[in-house]
Amino acid sequence: MLTQERYQQILNILARKKAVTVTELTQALGASEATVRRDLNALHEMGRLNKVHGGATALTGTFSAAEDDMTTKSTRNMEEKTAIGIYAASLIKDDDFVYIDAGTTTERLIDALGESRASFVTNGFGHAQRLARRGLKTYILGGAFKAATDAVVGAVACKNLQRYNFTKCFLGTNGVSPEAGFTTPDAEEAMLKAEAVARSYMAYVLADHSKFGVVAPVTFAALEKNCIITDRLADESYRSFTIIKEVADL
Repeated sequence: MLTQERYQQILNILARKKAVTVTELTQALGASEATVRRDLNALHEMGRLNKVHGGATALTGTFSAAEDDMTTKSTRNMEEKTAIGIYAASLIKDDDFVYIDAGTTTERLIDALGESRASFVTNGFGHAQRLARRGLKTYILGGAFKAATDAVVGAVACKNLQRYNFTKCFLGTNGVSPEAGFTTPDAEEAMLKAEAVARSYMAYVLADHSKFGVVAPVTFAALEKNCIITDRLADESYRSFTIIKEVADL
């Protein structure tokens, strides 16, 4: 079989199955594992598939440049966000110094917090109010205010953030994709999220199932840079990139 014919058969199999192992491809193509792995590497470099450990996945995803306001976002997947927030809150210990990103899922984390001696930094205006009302030690970043997402963003906020070193950070995201990583529509918010990841010992992204396979315009981190807390994971291939915790059944 010619190389181009193998390439096309691999892509046809992926179009049907969405994910395939090297072993399955060697049987389907009658080729050696070494040949199949070379083919997968070549197709990955051409941008035709996503190579993962032991096989490949199809390139799937929805591009979304839209940025809804907090009110609209808060009405979506409410039960899922609550479950994610409860689990995320359970990870915070009294000696932690925590960054909490603006967003509706991280808001549920704050709602789930009990008494704590941890310290919190946030770029969410409403988040800071929620934390302070609970009597928790709270700092808010200075910078430009973005009303649509109730967030402090931009270069000044990023410079503020550079003073801190966090034990944990909890971030929201608009999209989770093997190819694009964690993405958001706004470059200024992406800059702040990326800085938070860089300054945290442990970084968590809180993402309900609807965020997977979605790509927004700006990448703020690769998948391997953060653990993911989600309600349920439909595509097991994501586990080859990072640690993922499902909380729907907890």
